[in-house]
Amino acid sequence: MSKIDPILTKMREICLSLPDTKETLTWGQPHFRVGDEIFSGYGEEKGKKVIGFKLEMDHADAMLDDPRFWRAPYVGHKGWVSMDATRVREWEEVRILIQESYRLIAPKKSLAKLAYAAAAVPAPRKAKARKASKPKSASVKRLSPDKRRAPRGKTSSRVGRASPR
Repeated sequence: MSKIDPILTKMREICLSLPDTKETLTWGQPHFRVGDEIFSGYGEEKGKKVIGFKLEMDHADAMLDDPRFWRAPYVGHKGWVSMDATRVREWEEVRILIQESYRLIAPKKSLAKLAYAAAAVPAPRKAKARKASKPKSASVKRLSPDKRRAPRGKTSSRVGRASPR
């Protein structure tokens, strides 16, 4: 019987809760993908259990001040960071880092699903633009064309007039 790895269980919970994700065995270790792209991984590095994810470069650089983090081998120059998985203080911190990685990797369609799920409310419908109506003057009475009358003493230009020759 194999032992259940509590770190991998927590990683699965976090990563597979994101839209369009799957777990694959890559280089002999579990990795999490959105579409075909890896956004997080779990495994061993130099005998340590590690979690890997991609961060914005400035954020990745700032994380290196914490001894639990270091640049990931081969891809660290692109913002990938490794974290000592045995030194997780709070899984919410890891969730936030994995979500950042997901947002950097995921296609727009998956990101839209994530935004919709985060809102947990239906997207608002677009309001139809209303034309600004001209203010009606109180002294002007609007009549339909068939109810309009010619001023007193004059006839309509079309009625009762002989055609010019």
